[in-house]
Amino acid sequence: MHTLGELFVNRLARSVPGGEQTAGPPVVPRSWSPFAAGAGFVAALGLASVVATGNLVPDGLADIDIGGLYASRDGKLALLEVNAFLVAGLCAVSRRPATQLSPLAVVVVAEALRAHPATEHTPLTGSGLTLVHLACASLWVGGLLHALRTLRLWHGRYGTETGAALLGRYARVAAVLLAAITATGVWSSLRRMPPGTVLEQLTATAYGRALLAKVLLVAVVAALAVWARRRLRRAADPLTAVTPARAEVVALGLAVAVSGLLTALPVPIRW
Repeated sequence: MHTLGELFVNRLARSVPGGEQTAGPPVVPRSWSPFAAGAGFVAALGLASVVATGNLVPDGLADIDIGGLYASRDGKLALLEVNAFLVAGLCAVSRRPATQLSPLAVVVVAEALRAHPATEHTPLTGSGLTLVHLACASLWVGGLLHALRTLRLWHGRYGTETGAALLGRYARVAAVLLAAITATGVWSSLRRMPPGTVLEQLTATAYGRALLAKVLLVAVVAALAVWARRRLRRAADPLTAVTPARAEVVALGLAVAVSGLLTALPVPIRW
């Protein structure tokens, strides 16, 4: 979902004083949206193949029941994600790349619904929390990566103040995104693990251990974000904030990988 953050930062870049050339559009890095859509398409195909074999990793093509995808709710949602990523990729290479927002929104909604089966207690509440969580995470991770790419491109073209202004505007929004991600993540976890069982399940179940790893990574990310913000405000050269921001991208990537693992692990609570 890098594309959401990319579009967001491009919009911020257009609003930065001095961030535009004398004539023509603002200078921004080459879009990675087509590659992101391609990676999403491959991942969605992998998800569909797992769903088509009864949520088991297939040993071969013969094990995949394509027709069976239409017979289940999870299968239909998986197919919807495959098609939405395909459309997003076509939009990304078109003359109006911003149109990929619509299919990407479909992916987020489909994944939020897939993550919360109808057998779950108040599934719409869970889907709503996941929807906000995924949207904010996409803006945060994709936005930070694209902001760093933009600063690298702007180096030597514009003054330090211009790059610092872009990073500062992103940081202000990122603080709100972090708060939303933390709140929805904690709420979702408590829905799956009642408060009285949290400590036990964090160490006694695979889901709990993966969740604990994600919490620790998010804590590291938050510390790096605070470090970058302090450098941005107080350092003689505000762009030294790029160093902790780069480490933040790496930690965020690990957190995203653990989040993907969480979706594959069985939830320790039976509804």
